[in-house]
Amino acid sequence: MGINIIAHAVMLISCENSMEKVKQFIEYDTISGLTAYEVEIVRSDSGRMTAKLIAPVMHSVSENDSSMLEFPKGFVVYIFDGDTTPTAKISGDYGVNYERRELMMARHNVVVENTETQELLETESLYWDQKNQRLYTGSMVKISSPDKIVFGDSMTANESFTRREIFGIRATIEIDEDE
Repeated sequence: MGINIIAHAVMLISCENSMEKVKQFIEYDTISGLTAYEVEIVRSDSGRMTAKLIAPVMHSVSENDSSMLEFPKGFVVYIFDGDTTPTAKISGDYGVNYERRELMMARHNVVVENTETQELLETESLYWDQKNQRLYTGSMVKISSPDKIVFGDSMTANESFTRREIFGIRATIEIDEDE
């Protein structure tokens, strides 16, 4: 309901005011404390969708000079690479997106899936640096692929989860499909 009110207000303002005034109206600082349900947020670059976030609940919070979006009931982010089919999916039971820093923190049952290679990362915390298109965690990781499972202490990767570096590898288990 909160989003509908804002959408209608933006439509009314945009009919009579410049885009700069509309942007000032909807800045996160001005809508602190907003709660929205069944949220979809799309990130685009040059008219092409690069990411889409879906969450059942979102809280907008402003503290001092920073604003953030909190997803207390979990979220799913789809990463796109120039196509309408997602190349990766990030999900977690809790998330916070720091808008100005372009950094999202995910916690509890965090899963990153590369939809093309069918590789899966499981960890308890993850940071997504949206500006530099990087994923990183200092938590234990389990990375499953069709032919092996790797356990490590931490990891960095690109946001589509096609290139990664695993630190402190604890075990590598080869999977034999014949058995």
